[in-house]
Amino acid sequence: MTLHKGYRNKSRQRHRKNVRDRGLGSIEKYLIDYEINDKVDVVTDPSQHKRGFPHRRYHGLTGTVIGKRGRCYEVEVKLGNSKKMLLIGKEHLRTNRGTAK
Repeated sequence: MTLHKGYRNKSRQRHRKNVRDRGLGSIEKYLIDYEINDKVDVVTDPSQHKRGFPHRRYHGLTGTVIGKRGRCYEVEVKLGNSKKMLLIGKEHLRTNRGTAK
């Protein structure tokens, strides 16, 4: 018998919010518009898990915005020796701290 390994399998610690950050976040993160070639961090927001939620293996990685598709952004991240193109909603992205102005 094979057990189903779902999309959020083994992600209890990764997709957990701090006690004081629980619930829906501020509306400011929905008003941010990223430009092409912006460096962004993939930080999943567990309170928004329907649209544009990246797989747990990409949580914490830094990528580059290469385009926009609908309400999501095309982000290119490096995973091992290959580059992956992800479709991620803006609530799961934040500006990279190393390139913040």
